[in-house]
Amino acid sequence: MNLSDHSNSMYAETYFCYESVSGSCKKFVRSLSLQFSMLAFMGLTILVTMSGNLLVIMAISHFKQLHTSTNGLILSLAVCDFLLGALIMPCSAMRSIHGCWFLGDLACKLHTSTDIMLSTVSIFHLSFISIERYIAVCSPLMYQSVMNSVTTLLMVITSWLVPAAFAFGMIFSELNLKGSKDFYKTNVYCYGGCPVFFSQASAAFASMFSFFIPGLIMFGIYMKIYKVARSQARSIKGQTQQFRVENSNGSRVSRQREKKGAIILAVVVGVFLICWTPFFFCNMIDPFIGYTIPPTLVDALVWFGYMNSSFNPLVYAFFYSWFRKALRIIITGKIFYRDSCRMRLYSE
Repeated sequence: MNLSDHSNSMYAETYFCYESVSGSCKKFVRSLSLQFSMLAFMGLTILVTMSGNLLVIMAISHFKQLHTSTNGLILSLAVCDFLLGALIMPCSAMRSIHGCWFLGDLACKLHTSTDIMLSTVSIFHLSFISIERYIAVCSPLMYQSVMNSVTTLLMVITSWLVPAAFAFGMIFSELNLKGSKDFYKTNVYCYGGCPVFFSQASAAFASMFSFFIPGLIMFGIYMKIYKVARSQARSIKGQTQQFRVENSNGSRVSRQREKKGAIILAVVVGVFLICWTPFFFCNMIDPFIGYTIPPTLVDALVWFGYMNSSFNPLVYAFFYSWFRKALRIIITGKIFYRDSCRMRLYSE
């Protein structure tokens, strides 16, 4: 009797995304309290991501003093993070809570491609920012000639087009399934699902291209910046007070500002690597260990990565005084004053 009751209970708790369709994916059975908690967390993440990055976009776009090469790349990065919060996270939240995808196969491919593209766009932007900081700190005499508006525009275009071609080309041509298509059709695919699946070769290539190689390059660049900055600091300290005051005060302040900017952006890179490394590590090794990593864990790591887009504006608010001042102007409505775009947010 007890065994029968248990069997009936287990049967009653089995739900499908499409009850009337054969081969439908199973729907997650979660308590209302857990669903509410997940919805609250994901909703807050989406709200912070969209509002925070929108403020960054408004600040850099509006104030003329912020129209620099570095901030141009930060602006484009904020657009990427905003799109992630507006287009990707809401659909991912639906899939995470219910375990179902109700928007069809084409929308699934578009969602997956855009998701991969935006994460790759982020790391491309951070890579170019690290290069820009390297030139500013290590080769300041070359900076004005190298980092002009054309160079910045080329960096932004490359940061968007290359990841877009990579992500959409891989998903729509099904290169991510190459070598494991039969396994995917037999063991993974079901109607009403939208899994992000990679074969061994595609997982290794995608993870290296989208994360590990750019991450190692950025780490090497910032280590070089750190060494040069320390060398410059010792050099400045060894100069006489008279020389510092009369001959190099302006350039010294400029170098200090450039080094501070490099440190802040290194923090942004560090936060990105901390947030996304667990997911990309699991994504790369999962095909080689028989896809034994629980999907729930992978999904949680994806959301940990998404949170990076929420953290970036908080990092800017904590470290950049100009961003805090810009926020006050925007929130108090002073942004609508005549010539507000010419307000000084920091001393030159």
